[in-house]
Parts: sequence; C-alpha cells; structure tokens
Amino acid sequence: MRLLHTSDWHVGRTFHGRDLLAEQEAVLTGLADVVADERIDAVLIAGDLYDRAVPSAEAVETCQRILTAIRAAGADIVLISGNHDSAQRLGAFGGFARAGGLHLCTRIATLHQPVLLADPHGPVACYGIPYLDPDPALHALELTGCRGHEAVLAEAMRRIRADLAERGEGVRSVVLSHAFVVGGEASESERRITVGGVEHVAGGTFDGVDYVALGHLHGPQVLAEHLRYSGSPLAYSFSEARHHKAVWLVELDANGLAGVERKALPVPRKLATVTGRIEELLSEPDYAELEECYLSLTLTDPVRPLEAMRRLQQRFPHAVHLDFKPDGGGEAELRYVAAVRGRTDNQIAERFVDDCRGAPPNERELALLTSAIESVRGSEA
Repeated sequence: MRLLHTSDWHVGRTFHGRDLLAEQEAVLTGLADVVADERIDAVLIAGDLYDRAVPSAEAVETCQRILTAIRAAGADIVLISGNHDSAQRLGAFGGFARAGGLHLCTRIATLHQPVLLADPHGPVACYGIPYLDPDPALHALELTGCRGHEAVLAEAMRRIRADLAERGEGVRSVVLSHAFVVGGEASESERRITVGGVEHVAGGTFDGVDYVALGHLHGPQVLAEHLRYSGSPLAYSFSEARHHKAVWLVELDANGLAGVERKALPVPRKLATVTGRIEELLSEPDYAELEECYLSLTLTDPVRPLEAMRRLQQRFPHAVHLDFKPDGGGEAELRYVAAVRGRTDNQIAERFVDDCRGAPPNERELALLTSAIESVRGSEA
C-alpha cells in the first residue's frame, strides 16, 4: 500500500493581500502526477483543506478541480476537517462522495469507523480524527472531569484502538489527526487550536498504529518514524521562508510501516527578507535576484522615506511587507503619560510625527498640523 501524506492546503488563503489561488492550484494539481508516477493508492489530507469555514466560490471550484485531478490519476482520497474548516460544510454529501473515492472524515461520532483500503496483503484501516475543538468534543465524546485537547484525543485513540483490536491480526492501521504534538515546531501562520486549556498533545497519545499523518504545523517534521507532519504545500508566512515544502510517500507492507520517502514540492515564488537603506535597495545590483520574490523589507534610514513601498515596488513588484527600524533607533517604550505631560496639543502632535518618522515635521507640515488642531477646536466650540 502506497500512501501520500499531505495537509494544510488552506485553499483560498492570501499572502499579505496577494491572491494565491493560481499558485495553490499549480502545486496541488501536480500531486496528480506524483500519484500516477509513484502508483499511489490513497492521498491523505490531514486537515485545513480550506483557509476559512466558509470558503469563497472560487476556492471551492479550485479545490474541486484539484481533487478531481488526483482522483482521475488513480488514488482514493481520505481527508479530515481541520481547525480552519467547517466540519459540517466540508462533510456535506459525504456518503455520495465516498462512492466516488473521496472519503470525508468530519464527524466525531464516527471517528472510530475506518475507511477500509486493501492491497494484496489484506486490509488497511484508515481512521480520520476530525479536528476536536476541546469543549464541544468533550460533550460529543461524553467525557467528564477532564479538559484540553489531549483528553479528547486520548479518548478518540482509545475508541480507535478498541475498533482495531476487534478486527483481528494482520490489519494495518493509519490515523489522520489535526493537532499540535509535543516536539513539533510552529511557524507564524498557524492559528491557535485551543482557547484556554492546553493545546499540546503528547506523541504517545497515538501509540498502537502503524502510521500517523499529522496536520496543523506548516513545516515538514519527523517526530518519530511513524509520526510526521507533512506541512503546508506553500509558505504562508515569512517565518516559513526556509521551509522545504514536501509531502511524505508512505509505504506499508504485510508487517506494517515499511518506509517513508520525502517528495519535494515545487516553489511557485520564493520568499525573502532584506534589510537596508532605501537608496541602497533600489540601486544595488546584488539585490536583482530578489526582484521575483515575495519580499519583506526592513528600512534602516534614519528618517522614514516618503512613499517607500510605492518606490520599492517599482523595482520589487512582489514586495508585500515593510518595516521601519532606523539605524541607532532607540527601543525604549513610549508611555502615553510621559509623552503628553506638560505639552500643548501642537507639541504632542509634533512629537508623534517625530517618533513615527524619525524626524520632526517641517514648516509646511507644522502649518498643516496647526490648521487641523485649530479646526477641531473650532468644531468643538
């Protein structure tokens, strides 16, 4: 049995305001080629198919085309809902989809009922644990006297192990779960999966199965040979600039897990960060290689340049994020009481401009500030 482990597609997500649908479709439709070339039996999607509970019509249509291409390449698809998905919406018409090879595991009540796959060695029981929001899941699983994500996942795995035991010897097992497992490394683009309580889950919670396909963390990670995150197929924050996006090709033989191989994914557009003064960034030839990257820039000019982003985007059209940290700038926290004590309205406004830009207002700007303040005073009177 050959499985392809992926997760966290987040179809419909934007990157600092840039639409990623075309890039997502290009990368994810490419999984169909992997399915065909590597003779994949099933593709596992460990949650967060969409980026929001109510995805746009364009995101749904894109996802439909991707899943259709993967299914046409010959693989079944098993997916669970993640914390970004709406389990109810994603699981709608699940019974009909199952007949076409798309298995939507979104219901807590049936998480112990596996998708049964088969190869010459016999059955493979594939259990999908939808994302378990702790408080609703505690009620659905009829648990009392406990709380947190680990408690509900422990109960889910207890039910799965009980079902697996009833199936007898020789049945291999795979679990899909959307969780933050101890030892995993987070990035800036994941949403917290609990509000209150403890979000981390011990890896031992998943003992007793042949392979665990994890979702939620966006970097590919190996917590144990049988316990892995595939990560997201695209980078969704600059903290992921050094990630090497991939999927895992998982092979099961008659005895269980036979091996796992990393399959790298293409990068539609690289991410980069750069720091310097604006004139240097606009003129230095060494920065030419950044012109096609999604770019996060930090300006170190002593005074904040006017229209900095517009000017930078003339050379770097995919610049999407800009910070200002002047050379030698103080890091002291500005407290409101100290900033306004003993100062007139005009002085407070001048100080604000100075703190934000790194230089006091010029004569023309002072005149504008004075006019604005007097206008407000006049309207109040």
